[in-house]
Amino acid sequence: MTKEELYQNILRKRSFLCVGLDTDIRKIPEHLLRDDDPVFAFNKAIIDATADICVAYKPNLAFYESMGVKGWIAFEKTVKYIKENYPDQFVIADAKRGDIGNTSAMYARTFFEELDIDAVTVAPYMGEDSVTPFLGYEGKWVILLALTSNKGSQDFQLMEDKSGERLFERVLRKSREWADDNRMMYVVGATRGRAFEDIRRVAPHHFLLVPGVGAQGGSLEEVCKYGMNKSCGLIVNSSRGIIYADHTERFAQAARAAAQEVRSQMGETLNHPSLTT
Repeated sequence: MTKEELYQNILRKRSFLCVGLDTDIRKIPEHLLRDDDPVFAFNKAIIDATADICVAYKPNLAFYESMGVKGWIAFEKTVKYIKENYPDQFVIADAKRGDIGNTSAMYARTFFEELDIDAVTVAPYMGEDSVTPFLGYEGKWVILLALTSNKGSQDFQLMEDKSGERLFERVLRKSREWADDNRMMYVVGATRGRAFEDIRRVAPHHFLLVPGVGAQGGSLEEVCKYGMNKSCGLIVNSSRGIIYADHTERFAQAARAAAQEVRSQMGETLNHPSLTT
């Protein structure tokens, strides 16, 4: 999916919502546990209920890897189901990979060749040669961790050098030498508020993947106010607030209602005159 295709999909659906498939087998409705593959059964129901409301899905690999082989099977089935039934969806593997070059090349092969994922999150702190193997695939995206919302992010990401440049700003500036905004995005936590202005000063045209809206307390209004650009430039993720909106047999309907509520707020923002078709 190209940047323009993603933007047009956002305009068509009046949504820049990404549904995070952080599926914990210990939290899904009990009646699904009778299924041969309860995680996939849960994901399938969530996807069918929300596919017309969102533009992306983001399975977090940790939730699948925690179940060993069964988890990987559920993950692969989930990706395949989205690709075959909802080809307009942008599929992100939230894997946070990144290692020496030959290892990164194997990670890239896994997600881009074997699984046909559209994008993968990558940790940039081992530098260029740990990221470039992911950039060698036509039509695929790298989403670099830039400024996260967890408490520990201040340990490194906000450190300043002698010139006053913070580490996350250095990462943004340097990584722009590796790829342009047609192949690279950045992760910026929704709780960062006006820090989105700092992000936009360095990376004005890139799409930002924004987790943390909903259960983590991020403000969609602030994200849009300080982070949106003329091509929207945002993919806002909500996980727990949508997929765990209900724990009964009506969980999918509840997830749809929760997603619609977020989409309605997004639709109002997309009415801004600077965003045109």
